[in-house]
Amino acid sequence: MSAIRRRRLLPACTAVAMAVFTTGASAGLAPVWSLLPMPAKARPAGAGSVEIRDGAGIAVRGTSDAATTAVVDNFVRRVAGVRGLALRKVAKGEPAVVAFDVRPGAAVEGEEGYAITVGGQGIVVTARTARGAFYGSVTAWQLLTQAGWTRGAVARVPYGTIEDHPRFAWRALLLDSSRHYQSADEIKRLIDAMSLDKLNVLVWHITDDQGWRLPVPAYPELSTKGACRDAVGNDSEVSGGRSKPYCKVYSAVEIRDIVRYAAERYVEIVPEIDLPGHSQAAIAAYPWLGVTGRRPPVWTDWGVSPWLLNPNAKTLRFVDDVMDETMRLFPSRHISIGGDEADKQQWNASPEVNAQMKALKLANMDELQGWFMQQVATYLVDHGRIPVGWDDEVAAGVALPKSQVVMSWHGDHDERVALAALRQGHDVVMTPQESLYFDHLQSGHPDEWAGPPPEVTLRQAYDTQVVPPGASAEEAEHIVGVQAGLWSEQMLTFAHVQHAAFPRIAALAELGWSPPDTHDWNGFVARLPADIARYRAQGIGVADSAFAPGFAISRAANGGMRVVLANQVQSGDIRYTTDGTEPVATSAVYTQPLALRAGTTLRAATFAPDGSVLAAARSASLDDAAVWSRDSSALQTCSGEPPSRLQGAAPGRGPIPVYAVEIGNACWMWRAADVQGAHRIAVTAEKLPWRYGDEARGAVVRAGEGTDDAIEVRANGCDGPRLATLPLGHVMPMGGQIRTEARLSAPVAADVHALCVFATGDPRQGQWAIGKLSFLK
Repeated sequence: MSAIRRRRLLPACTAVAMAVFTTGASAGLAPVWSLLPMPAKARPAGAGSVEIRDGAGIAVRGTSDAATTAVVDNFVRRVAGVRGLALRKVAKGEPAVVAFDVRPGAAVEGEEGYAITVGGQGIVVTARTARGAFYGSVTAWQLLTQAGWTRGAVARVPYGTIEDHPRFAWRALLLDSSRHYQSADEIKRLIDAMSLDKLNVLVWHITDDQGWRLPVPAYPELSTKGACRDAVGNDSEVSGGRSKPYCKVYSAVEIRDIVRYAAERYVEIVPEIDLPGHSQAAIAAYPWLGVTGRRPPVWTDWGVSPWLLNPNAKTLRFVDDVMDETMRLFPSRHISIGGDEADKQQWNASPEVNAQMKALKLANMDELQGWFMQQVATYLVDHGRIPVGWDDEVAAGVALPKSQVVMSWHGDHDERVALAALRQGHDVVMTPQESLYFDHLQSGHPDEWAGPPPEVTLRQAYDTQVVPPGASAEEAEHIVGVQAGLWSEQMLTFAHVQHAAFPRIAALAELGWSPPDTHDWNGFVARLPADIARYRAQGIGVADSAFAPGFAISRAANGGMRVVLANQVQSGDIRYTTDGTEPVATSAVYTQPLALRAGTTLRAATFAPDGSVLAAARSASLDDAAVWSRDSSALQTCSGEPPSRLQGAAPGRGPIPVYAVEIGNACWMWRAADVQGAHRIAVTAEKLPWRYGDEARGAVVRAGEGTDDAIEVRANGCDGPRLATLPLGHVMPMGGQIRTEARLSAPVAADVHALCVFATGDPRQGQWAIGKLSFLK
């Protein structure tokens, strides 16, 4: 799957508002129990509570096998590590404040179901299986970590009952470790966190054009040539330098350990070996796998590569060998074979492939891909596995192997592709890119991390449509789950993975676990602060984008400044200071637009009702620069397409710059500009290496007056009068940020209401990106 091919401006999915859940949470009303995902039934009693102190007893009743013991031990460690309370395991018959009662005949629903009673007998978790007990232990841990909890203090849990079980069997994250690698320990940390949101599948994308990360002893060059690419652009900051290739592969020992670790937390690792596209790294290792006979490099670009596997018998023997090793390392019932984004230009040009297509009496190359995938799927089924793959062939009108579970990422047109897959008889996992691709931007804030457009906000994730319109009740039964994608083209580090996943993972968890009649945005937002506190207590670098205050600054009639503050979710208390100090929980609360003196430094942060910080402080200096300057995130693209945010080179000191730019079209619009009287302009910019694959076809080349690139500024449109030309000189890509300044041809007149800013030159020779545009007197 490719971040670049996924750049389409599409309407956000929405869902019908549902009833407020039974604990009574809504906007402005704190829930009695802050639980995420919301249980099927949660009934606080209204009076009474259980007190749990340090040293309280915990007991195991009914089945006390190794699996149940491991669940209880994990719970004890979690309560001690996060809540700071040491629970003491007691023998049967001794008093206990927390008890796990695991019996095959327990009155709960399914193997993953559980019940909790909080009353005079303490907290009792009931389940049929250790798996159900694990999910009950997660909810019990959440009951001990309600909003405002203090580490080491007595926990008071209100009386009540909970009956719970999941809505879907497949509750998944996809982690891309091909584009950028995460260590085994980092993957374990992700598994820990996702299991505490009751997610149970990690689709592990470990082969792609940019790197083959799976060891296959029969084909050692997959782990040498196929696992190494040149360190282009930011990769050099991870590899250790531009002369050091980006080489990463997992060992069999690491893979087995990750699989074991996940199984202990009831997470199934589903490996993804992408076929027949996204295979350039494999062909770089063994050129005979391709159709040209040439050896390509392991790809350093993003997007969709044209290097496909040759769909012949020799390649299928290779795939069988790879699947044998995959099945040896991964005991999962499911194995993903990809099938997405297969650019067939090399197949179309190959006489051999065309002859094979005709010999098989197939109408086109899409049908040939379907035949190829059928051979792989049959091999897996014959070995007792269930194939999983993407919905691209369904979108192309070709039937997928009947046995295949379909991951549907084409969420446009009311999930028409998912509906078609259901009507072909497939089980379907809903993973629409429009709302569940978590590598996408979360906000338009100037400090948002790098990522592709369009934005996938927390609300869009929560309102994902999981049943396609028009699906019958019988067809809807074949929707087996939901899945979010963490595609790592722009996620160089695990810190970025965490920023992308959290807290949107909480929305995914509720989609996958909670029944639809509990689906309520206000209730979710009211319960989220407690979950954010839990994430942070576990050391997770959770994004605060959804709660971060944004500043809209304009001149006031009296010569002062008018400021409007808002955040994305319209929740939490935005508190501010005007003396430059850090806002705290007792600072002034924003309730209406502020009228402030020019020269004021305004700082604002967002707080939960319990006084905890939901979004760290952001600052704005209220002066001419605030009105006469714009970060690229505050500009529009000239085409109207949403911009990518691209990371620049790491400077010697200070934060790494991130730029908002449309790939292939270095052109920005500042609409409603108010810069009358300005005499000069200053621009910070950086030339980034071109690594955007098939986006080259749409690149916009603008001629300049000389041989070197320049930035032009024009009034009232890109074909309007030229206000300034800022020569950029002969700058190499990834040379770092530069600043250039020029005098305007004339002071900006009163009739200038919009500005067009663009870079000349060919973006395929280096993509120019603007950091900040500032007009000066």
